[in-house]
Amino acid sequence: MDIKLKKFSHLLTTKIIVLMIAVVCLTGIIKAVIQVEVVHDGYFGMVMEEDYLSSNAYIRENEKIVDNLTTLLREYKSEDHILKGGSIGEERLRMETMELYSDFELSSKDYRPELREAENYSAFTKEYADKIAQVKERLIKEDLRTYHRLLQELTEQRNPLFYASDGVNVYTNTTMKEKSQFKEYPAYLVFGDYKKEVYPSEIEENEQFRFITDPIEELNQDKTVVYIAFTDDFLSQKINEWNQDKALVTKNLSILAAFLLGFLLSFGYLLLVTGRRSFKDDHVHLHTVNRLYNDINIALCISLITIWGTSMDNVAQQNIDKIAIPITIPISAVVFVLILSLAKHIKNKTFFKHTLIFAIIHKLITIVRNVYESGNVAVKTVLIVIGYPLLVAVTFFMFPVTIGLAAWFAYKKVKSFQVIQDGVERIKAGNLQHRIDVVDRGEFKTLANNINSITDGLTMAVDRELKSERLKTELITNVSHDIRTPLTSIITYVDLLKGEEATPRAAEYIEILDQKSKRLKLLTDDLFEAAKATSGNISVDFEKIDIVSLITQGLGEVNDRIEASHLQFKLNHPKDKMYIKADGKLLWRSIENLLSNIFKYALSGSRVYIDIEADDREIQLSFKNISAYELNISADELMERFKRGDESRSSQGSGLGLSIAKSLIEAQKGKFNIHVDGDLFKAVITFPMVPDTHTKDVTDHPF
Repeated sequence: MDIKLKKFSHLLTTKIIVLMIAVVCLTGIIKAVIQVEVVHDGYFGMVMEEDYLSSNAYIRENEKIVDNLTTLLREYKSEDHILKGGSIGEERLRMETMELYSDFELSSKDYRPELREAENYSAFTKEYADKIAQVKERLIKEDLRTYHRLLQELTEQRNPLFYASDGVNVYTNTTMKEKSQFKEYPAYLVFGDYKKEVYPSEIEENEQFRFITDPIEELNQDKTVVYIAFTDDFLSQKINEWNQDKALVTKNLSILAAFLLGFLLSFGYLLLVTGRRSFKDDHVHLHTVNRLYNDINIALCISLITIWGTSMDNVAQQNIDKIAIPITIPISAVVFVLILSLAKHIKNKTFFKHTLIFAIIHKLITIVRNVYESGNVAVKTVLIVIGYPLLVAVTFFMFPVTIGLAAWFAYKKVKSFQVIQDGVERIKAGNLQHRIDVVDRGEFKTLANNINSITDGLTMAVDRELKSERLKTELITNVSHDIRTPLTSIITYVDLLKGEEATPRAAEYIEILDQKSKRLKLLTDDLFEAAKATSGNISVDFEKIDIVSLITQGLGEVNDRIEASHLQFKLNHPKDKMYIKADGKLLWRSIENLLSNIFKYALSGSRVYIDIEADDREIQLSFKNISAYELNISADELMERFKRGDESRSSQGSGLGLSIAKSLIEAQKGKFNIHVDGDLFKAVITFPMVPDTHTKDVTDHPF
C-alpha cells in the first residue's frame, strides 16, 4: 500500500511540474509572437525574404502612400470639387437615400407600383428634395474630412519623395516635377502614359508588387502621373531597420519553435497520463474538479480565453510585452486544468453524459419512461399522442431539441425492433444458440424473452432428436458388427459345401446361398461404414495432397475395371499441381465409391467426365456420367440411404455409396453435392485450396 502511495505521489508531483512547463512554454510562445507581430510590427515570413526591396515590409510601407495619392486623384481631386458634390456619385447617393425611398414607397401618395422604377424614383427626388439635399450635404462633409486627413498624412510623409498629378491637381512633398529628376535616385517608381518604370528590378519581382500597381492602373493615365523616389539615406535606413527586424524575427522564430516543441511534448504527456495513478493503471480516476459539467467547463474555457484576448487588446502596445506574462500564466494554468478534465471524461467515455444538458434531458426522459413503462400499450399510446404535442408547446423555444429527443426515442425503439428481427432471422437460419438481447424495458424486452424461451425449447428438442439419432447410429453400428461374425461363418461353410459332392439341385441351392451371403456381407460392411462415418467417430489424419496426382494415380489402379466397363473416361485438369488438406485414405474411399457407382449404373459405351477446376479459394472435383436407367427420383432422394436410382430394378450394391461418400467428405471439412439433369448424373466434391509451398507434397495416396 505504501509503495502504491509513493508511486501515486511521485506521478502527481511529475504532473504538476510538467503542467508548469506547459504553462511556461505557452507563455514563451505568446511572448515570441507579441515581440514580432505587435512590438516590432513584423511578421515571421521575413525569414524567407532575401532583401528589403523584395520584402512584404517594402510593399506595406509604400502601399499606403500610393492608396492615398490614387484616392485623392480618383475621387476627391480638390476641396472645390468636393464642395460642388463631384465626389458623390449617383449610385452612392442612391444607396444613401435607400431608406428615404423605402419611406416614399410606404407613405407617399405619388408612389405608383404600376409605373417603372425610374419614374417612381424621379417622383421621389422631387418630393424628398430637401431630405436628399441634407443627405448630400452630410456626404460632402464626410468627404471633406477624409480629404483633409489624407492631405495631412501625405504632408507628414517626408520620405519617400513623391509627385502625383492629374493635369490639374498636384500632390507632392518635393519641388521636383520631372520624371528624369526622380530617376536619378537609387530606387524609384515612375507611372505615366500607361507605362511603368521600376528600379531596381527586384521591386518588380516582388510577388505583392501588384498592390502598388493596381490602384494606379485604375486611374486615367492619359493625364495622370505618379512619381516616387527613395533617397540614399532613407533607403539605407530602411534596409538597416529591415535587417535588424529580420534578425529579431529569426531569433524569435527559433525561440517559438523551441517553446512549441516543449509545449507539445509536455501537454501531450499530460493528456497521456491524466486520470492515471500509475503508468500501468488503465482505469480513469476522476477527482473533485472533474465533477464540473463538461458544457460548463467548455463555457469557462471560452470565457477565460475571451478575457485574455480582451485584456491584451486593451493594453497599450508599448506595455503589452510586460503585461502578457502576468495575464497569460494564471489564465493558461486554469484553462489547462479544465482541458485535462475534459480529456479525462473523453478517456472515461463520459464526455457527453457528463453535461448539464444531458443530465436535464436524462432526468426528463427517466420521468417519462417510468410513467410510460408502468402502463399497458393503450396507456403508452395515449401518453405519446397527448404528451408529445404538449411537450412541443411547452418547449417551443427549443423545438429542434424536442424533435431530436423524439427522433432519438423512435430510433431506440426501431433499433430494438431491428435487434429482434435480426435475431429471428438468425434463429430461422438454424442458429438456435443465438440469444436476443434487448436493452430497453417494455414490450420489446418481453417479446425478446419469449422468443428466447421458444429457442430454448427448440434447442432441447433438437438435442433430444440428435441424441436419438446418435443412439440409432450406435445401434446400427453395434448390430452390424455383431452380424459380421456369424455371417463370416456362414460364408466359410458355404465355401466348404461348394467343395463337397452334391446333387445338381443341392449345388444350385449352395450357389444361391453363396450369392446371398456375399450380398449380405456387402450390405453389412457398407451399413457399418455408413454408421461409423455418420456418427463422427471416424479418425481423420489431415495432410497436404495433390488432388491431380491422386486422381491420375487412382484411375491407373482401377484401369482394369475401366476397360471391363466399356466406358470412356475423360480427365480434364490444370497443368499445375493443386493442393488440398484432407485424409488420403478417406478421400480415395469417397472417390472409389463414386467410381463404383459409375461402373454399376453408367450407360455402357458412354463417356465419363472427371473435371478438376479451381478458383482463388476452392478446388472443385466433378464426376459426370449418363445413367443406364431412367433417373426417376430427385438428387435429394438419391442421397438418402438404400436408394439406387430405379427402385424397381434389382442390382448389386447397398445403396449406401453416395451417403458414405458424403459423410466421409464432410468429415474432412469438404462439401459433397450431386445434381440430376435428365439422365445426366453429376457428383461434385469441393475443398478449400491450400497454397503451393516448399513443404513436402503428398502425391502417393496410401491405399
